[in-house]
Amino acid sequence: MSEKARAVVAVPLSEEHCQLIERLEPRLDVIRQHELYHPMRGAADWSGDPDHVRSDEEQRAFEQLVDSAEFLFGIPDVDAAALTRTVAANPDLRWVHTTAAGGGSQVKAADLSSEALERITFTTSAGVHGGPLAEFAVFGVLAGAKSLPRLQAQQRDREWSDRWEMKQLDEMTVLVVGLGGIGAECARRFKALGATVWGTTRSGEPVEGVDRLIPVEELAQAAAEADALVVTLPGTEQTHHLVGHEVLGNIKPGAIVSNVGRGTVIDEEALLAALEAGRVSFAALDVFEVEPLPADSPLWSRDDVLVSPHTAALNSKEEERIARLFAENATRLLDGRPLRNVVNTVEFY
Repeated sequence: MSEKARAVVAVPLSEEHCQLIERLEPRLDVIRQHELYHPMRGAADWSGDPDHVRSDEEQRAFEQLVDSAEFLFGIPDVDAAALTRTVAANPDLRWVHTTAAGGGSQVKAADLSSEALERITFTTSAGVHGGPLAEFAVFGVLAGAKSLPRLQAQQRDREWSDRWEMKQLDEMTVLVVGLGGIGAECARRFKALGATVWGTTRSGEPVEGVDRLIPVEELAQAAAEADALVVTLPGTEQTHHLVGHEVLGNIKPGAIVSNVGRGTVIDEEALLAALEAGRVSFAALDVFEVEPLPADSPLWSRDDVLVSPHTAALNSKEEERIARLFAENATRLLDGRPLRNVVNTVEFY
């Protein structure tokens, strides 16, 4: 390793935040060439404008840039195939930080060799998005509890109906499926609003604000007693359709479902069946099994479903938070300490 570790920026990070990393960890040589990145269309648009095309010369220069890294800030162009290529071309690459909280799925998609997975440490930006996603989860549960679809329909029809009783959050039990960074933030907010909070766990470790820990194997039984189900889990083979026919067929009638994790955790066919049967009264979804959500998906046309185009995590502070996390992990790596958010390269979360 050189006197300064060579950290190459592989996605469109602003000069301001490149300099922030340099200030926070002076032992890094932060290499960037802004003219080679696909321009961002908005905050934290890491893959950049898909209509922007590099010339052949620019593409060669970009590949030479990322292939020179010891550390990578971001998967090149947020493209699994580009990660596969640069890992094969660069035997000196030691660490890749993904800008996604669920970066493990991107690493899995690169289909890297076992040698590469042992040689390179992969980390994610888990936790950076926890606050915004937890707020959406609260919003989604409140929208269901306060009968948002009915209120919107009556307003649209100029109907002043008889009064009806709405659900109260401080009388509800909210079951958070997954108590990682996002789940812990959800638990904290729901608890502050007076809800009884349950959460699924594999470790059994207590989490602040969680009144009852539920083993994942007992999710279906616990769902029968919960007024709202908040999904925060990443998309892995182990979590695929975890919330499926068994859970949703056993769910407490009238329950609310909110998903701020990954779309593959919920079986959408099972969710639609539960909505049709009235077992689920409302679903607020920021993520879907297929994205963009296909135009023919029945979820679009349901009044009892709120469709959000995977945008709940977006925040103008995201870029700074990820830059700070990268700098902190660089310090940990250079000091020989454990890194935060290391990807499990067996389950890829």
